[in-house]
Amino acid sequence: MQDKHLYEYAVVRYVPKIEREEFINVGLVMMCKRKRWLKIAIEPNFDKINALGASHTRQELSSQLDSYRKIAGGEKDGGSIGTLDVTERFRWLSAIKSACIQTSRPHPGLCEDLDVTFDRLFNELVR
Repeated sequence: MQDKHLYEYAVVRYVPKIEREEFINVGLVMMCKRKRWLKIAIEPNFDKINALGASHTRQELSSQLDSYRKIAGGEKDGGSIGTLDVTERFRWLSAIKSACIQTSRPHPGLCEDLDVTFDRLFNELVR
């Protein structure tokens, strides 16, 4: 029997108009502190985004979402936040923000396989 891994995840959301508080799920970020594991996937559905009256161009939104990818991946282009350890990057990405890119509050879970669980959550919550 495999060990269970404690993980946390947050859904990445696009909020076209902050004052309306409507959002579209566009990605998922998940972290396991013990394994020093952090994964993100972003897949915006631009048809849904446009239906809500997007305030940003496709290029602007893609650029901001790419910043989330870089930070989660610990890339040099992720700036000083991208150099932090896995837990600190996850905390920064999932912190409450008044911006067009936000996340849900973090949710915990236990699983045997982090990648399988990530894929399942991504399919359920984003696709």
